[in-house]
Amino acid sequence: MMEVEGSSTPMNRAPDQSSFLRSRRSKALYQFKQQKLPACKPVLTPTSVITVFLLMGFVFIPIGLITLRASRDATEIIERYDVECIPEEYKTNKLLYITDSSIPKNCTRYLKVKKYMKAPIFIYYQLDNYYQNHRRYVKSRSDQQLLHGLEYSHTSSCEPEESSNGLPIVPCGLIAWSMFNDTFVFARERTKLKVSRNNIAWKSDREHKFGKNVYPLNFQNGTLIGGAKLDPKIPLSDQEDFIVWMRAAALLSFRKLYGRIEEDLEPGNVVEVNLMNNYNTYSFSGQKKLILSTSNWLGGRNDFLGITYIVVGSSSIVISIIFMLLHLKNPRPYGDNSWNKKSLSS
Repeated sequence: MMEVEGSSTPMNRAPDQSSFLRSRRSKALYQFKQQKLPACKPVLTPTSVITVFLLMGFVFIPIGLITLRASRDATEIIERYDVECIPEEYKTNKLLYITDSSIPKNCTRYLKVKKYMKAPIFIYYQLDNYYQNHRRYVKSRSDQQLLHGLEYSHTSSCEPEESSNGLPIVPCGLIAWSMFNDTFVFARERTKLKVSRNNIAWKSDREHKFGKNVYPLNFQNGTLIGGAKLDPKIPLSDQEDFIVWMRAAALLSFRKLYGRIEEDLEPGNVVEVNLMNNYNTYSFSGQKKLILSTSNWLGGRNDFLGITYIVVGSSSIVISIIFMLLHLKNPRPYGDNSWNKKSLSS
């Protein structure tokens, strides 16, 4: 059987096809390296630039006004109590008052409700002039120990709160040692308000960062006592006030969630707050505040986002007006962009 001359077989076509694909890939790679691939190259004319800035202003300003209105709809009551809760005889020596355990630390404050506050009402404590973002403070912890307990023994990062009396500290580190320990009890017309302290920490933190079988050990047993003590019978994953505290803040003034009031507050109500002023902020001129706040679809009260939108939108409109006036005063002919069209067609 004779083979017809010039006929192609699959064996002959395969090398031709592979070489063709290689040449196309090399050509595309060459065009990419030399920036000759087809691309959109818009020419920014004065009209298009002015239009873009105007659109930004007309979009951002309404969004900012809506956001600011939503933020203002959230009601807040803020009470600074670190100064008012010091007895008169210790006003000139605040450190003696806070460091002497024999001096009573109980204090009563009254919060007047001016606007209707619908449950849940979030309770925050705020600390000012407190640098939780200090490098040595942030590093003084062991995430592996928080998750695995004594199974993880490499806790040198927790210095100087790594061990006490020759025994390891669980949880170790300065962040845990300095945990906030003021307490609050709320009442209205001598009736105690229902306060929930469950689900105040992030679910991801409770389930993945703090061990369910890790219990406090040798904590706050040294010569230098820091903040709050932890219940040695409750695992770290269930001590949510501790989990909230362990999420270090980025700024020197911060709020942390304490709990939620599960009852509505009417205008004119007076909330009696019986608190224990235990936490030492006097040694570094810090401040302590108690905050009651409602929330809405945007969260709690925070004007920053709305003001930012309004400022950016207003700036865009001002810039567009300036560009428009400059363009009208000194108009310039458009440049010849025929070279750009030729490069695209080649």
